Amino acid sequence: MKKVALLSLFALLFLATFANAATLFYGGDFDENNNSANALANETDAIVVGDPYGAAVFQNFIVGGGGWNVTGLFTNNLSSNSTPTGGYWEVRAGLSEGNGGTLIASGTGAVTNDPTGRSGFGFTEYHNEVDGLNLNLTPGTYWLAVVPQCADCGGRSFLGNTFGTNSIGSQTSDQQFWNSAFFGVNYTNADTQGTFSTFSSGVVGTEVPEPSSMVMLGSGLVAAAGVVRRRLSR
Repeated sequence: MKKVALLSLFALLFLATFANAATLFYGGDFDENNNSANALANETDAIVVGDPYGAAVFQNFIVGGGGWNVTGLFTNNLSSNSTPTGGYWEVRAGLSEGNGGTLIASGTGAVTNDPTGRSGFGFTEYHNEVDGLNLNLTPGTYWLAVVPQCADCGGRSFLGNTFGTNSIGSQTSDQQFWNSAFFGVNYTNADTQGTFSTFSSGVVGTEVPEPSSMVMLGSGLVAAAGVVRRRLSR
């Protein structure tokens, strides 16, 4: 019984090493005190309508290592719509001016709506996150969008820009895109609308270890298990 219990403990430790979700990418905090502070429409509501969204901002992020398992995506939106009914999300690859690239995954689900403590332009900033995802991304560059939805809301929602305060992970600046049939833009570079080198958007999940790391950890666990067997046999 002791042998089984100890080996089970090793297995649990192995899984726990890679199972704790964390913020893998974050563009950074909005700073209304910066002279270049700005925000871009990111919404589906009674004013800005559309299917599957009225307007969406696409922020790029770079997946490294052995890849990522994405469990959540978020945007921090300056909004007067305090009760969104859901969030529409997308992950794309290969975006460029006028080109939506390849849709990797998309969906609609429940969305958080928690005040961040920041504000700007007379709007409160809310953290809008969709969770419960299970999206495996191989190393490379991707773009994410999370659009708060409230078809009956008469307010507005804008995704703020950022200059990197508290940022996490890697991205390519000045390669963010804005898409909206309502505003007549087709995956246009966000910089054509103002100062939008990056946005307050993020990715939550776990990193997939590279094969070499897996081999090293596996070897360590096998060696540890051998020690346990020898001790139990005494």
